[in-house]
Amino acid sequence: MIQGSDSRSEPALCRRTLLRGAALLPLAPAVAGEALAALPTSLARPGDFAPMAKVYLDSGTMHPVPLLAKAAVDAYFQSRAEMREWSSHDAEVRIKAAFARLINAAPEDLAFIQSTTAGEQSIVDALDLPAAKGSVVTDTLHFFGSFWLYDQLGKQGVDVRWIRPTAGRIDPDAYEKAIGPDTRLVSLSLVSTYNGFEHDLKRICEIAHARGALVYADIIHAAGTVPIDVKTSGVDFAATASYKWLMGDFGLGFLYVRPDRLARLKRKRFGYYQLDGFKPHVYPYDEPGQTIADMTPRADAEGMFAMGTHSHAVMTQLDWSLAKLLDLGVHRIMAHRQPMLRRLHEALPAKGYEVATPRDCRSPLLTCVLLDAHKTLAEPLNRAGVAITLSRNRFRICPSWFNSMDDIERLIAALPTLS
Repeated sequence: MIQGSDSRSEPALCRRTLLRGAALLPLAPAVAGEALAALPTSLARPGDFAPMAKVYLDSGTMHPVPLLAKAAVDAYFQSRAEMREWSSHDAEVRIKAAFARLINAAPEDLAFIQSTTAGEQSIVDALDLPAAKGSVVTDTLHFFGSFWLYDQLGKQGVDVRWIRPTAGRIDPDAYEKAIGPDTRLVSLSLVSTYNGFEHDLKRICEIAHARGALVYADIIHAAGTVPIDVKTSGVDFAATASYKWLMGDFGLGFLYVRPDRLARLKRKRFGYYQLDGFKPHVYPYDEPGQTIADMTPRADAEGMFAMGTHSHAVMTQLDWSLAKLLDLGVHRIMAHRQPMLRRLHEALPAKGYEVATPRDCRSPLLTCVLLDAHKTLAEPLNRAGVAITLSRNRFRICPSWFNSMDDIERLIAALPTLS
């Protein structure tokens, strides 16, 4: 893993130089006996990230903040401290345009949200569930934090149909069997937080739309890691936070709404940021009117879902990070990690571990099932200076663009062979 020095040691390093230079990284020989062309040690350069205490292979939990993104946030807070002018509108325009480009959306089809969960709940509310009843189809590879949501909808009269995976994957045929004419919503994670499985979103949307249902996709592990085309897939709604693969922080994310679906939604919450026009009639010198104010909502996604203020600091961070992602390119990032994932698929079973991630997955998440995983692995991994996701009965490895094959080999060496 390339661990850069503090950005203060390179005052001449600007974003344009950094982005241009990322395409000129030196190549290293292929490792682990794979028949590969020359493999970059990392897509990162010295100065991209602060030195890390451990080899970090846990970006699916929280991605490290690039130093130049941190510098942008520091500059923002300095301007706040000095009360200098800073345009939140200009930053909003830039980061919406950048994220829209990342998923092939239009900027006006995006609304800012607090979190992925907030986005999913907003869609459930706008579809008037549970009052509208009908059925919801979802699966157990969806985000486990959503289990509570659909469990409670089921207790309030919604027919919730759960699909379980086979061999770590879910075939679209399973959705075809579960979706009926009464289905209001199909809800899934495009890339599963559990094992990295990636749905055939286009096919599931075709099935759902043919029966009158709408599709929501949690894209928190997909945006910035695999190609997403919301227009080609036909997905109706998608949401993500920014603190994982978008290299942002907690408290700000994006909700995508297919524009021709807005008319089918019910506005359940009302906030000032939804308004396009506001003309009060209650203050001194106001024009008289028949109402307290003439108010007109926006006709876009923000007009349906915006509530109040959101984090300007995270916007500043994303202003840099999204530009970096677009410059690197999702396909390049994906190609960089594939040899690492292939190496893990070979090495971990040889050491006795059961891999729960299908071998052909292209996402950056690889999960193994292991009874008492945290109890078994926490000490040896800590001793080796390696950080991964350790859960009670499973562990997950999430390499990012700054990781290298050396990091993977260090992890493999640290994992004890099971008897």
